[in-house]
Amino acid sequence: MRINERRSLWRRMRPYVAVFDGPLLTILVLLLTTSLVTLYSASIGIPGKIEDQIRNIFMCFFVMWMVSNISPQNMMRIALPAYVITISLLVAVALVGTIKLGARRWLHIGVIDIQPSEFAKLAVPLMLAWFFQQRQGHLRWHSYVIGAVLLLLPVFLIARQPDLGTALLVVAAGLSVIFLAGLPWKALLALIVGAAASMPVAWSMLHDYQRERVMTLIDPTSDPLGKGFHIIQSTIAVGSGGMTGKGWTHGTQAHLEFIPERTTDFIFAVYSEEFGLIGNLFLMLLYLLLIGRGLMISAGAPNFFTRLLAGATTMIFFTYAFVNMGMVSGILPVVGVPLPFMSYGGTALLTLGIASGILMSIQRNRKLVQT
Repeated sequence: MRINERRSLWRRMRPYVAVFDGPLLTILVLLLTTSLVTLYSASIGIPGKIEDQIRNIFMCFFVMWMVSNISPQNMMRIALPAYVITISLLVAVALVGTIKLGARRWLHIGVIDIQPSEFAKLAVPLMLAWFFQQRQGHLRWHSYVIGAVLLLLPVFLIARQPDLGTALLVVAAGLSVIFLAGLPWKALLALIVGAAASMPVAWSMLHDYQRERVMTLIDPTSDPLGKGFHIIQSTIAVGSGGMTGKGWTHGTQAHLEFIPERTTDFIFAVYSEEFGLIGNLFLMLLYLLLIGRGLMISAGAPNFFTRLLAGATTMIFFTYAFVNMGMVSGILPVVGVPLPFMSYGGTALLTLGIASGILMSIQRNRKLVQT
């Protein structure tokens, strides 16, 4: 009789425990394992990093599990409140935010400092997916204009902090929702032309340090010991890895401390130096599989809302990886974007865990009747 009771309890609990998507979970475990291996080498001489990151990973999986248990219907219900709260927090940051390192990005609440711009990475695509879901079947040109306004409002508040890296991630996620909602190619082309034409105006609105980053990208040797130091040293590390790398824990650029922020934004330089081109191909394959799995979940999503949300979440992964690898390799300006599931840090890993949980929830509920 006790055996039957145990089976009955497991059957009741299983839908809430076995919520992880197998292929996606396997990719994430491989990425996080690679991260710990690289972080061990990058953090030699910096005690506590591995222990902290393991704790961050456990927190990531816990949050992922929690979000996986939230149904897409409930995600639709919280979309508008989440967006309103995020905008309110961003406005509060602009008015009474804490200034650190010359940027007003944090809000002091109680005994902790929070960074509301992190919430925008998920709240904005969630809101846009809900907005277009409400207008499915009767989308007009003004629907896309309203969607653009909903996107540009938080982007403006984040960019003026200033936080160009996070603003770029929010733009990528939001634009992917607008594009997947059916934005015509002609309108997209017009946006691209308009953006190109507005470059002189945008350049004049950039902060001095942001202009310096762009100019340093063009010619890092103009200030090799100052603004160009990051790019020069990271590209040396990437190139010196060769085909097979110098070997684990044998990277000279990292261990002689030539690579700045080697456990966070520039961990890809450490990985490239020690594992070489073959290691980079393996890492890129993992990211391609991650993005591919996300697109598969989006294609099989049960309704318009989940399809848009899954596509935007996948775009977050792509943008993180593309921008980070681009700036470490010297083809994009340094904007402070971590490498997803590789860089040390709790906040970004928490955001990525929520994004992964969203994909798993959508996959888990793929048999829902379309509404």
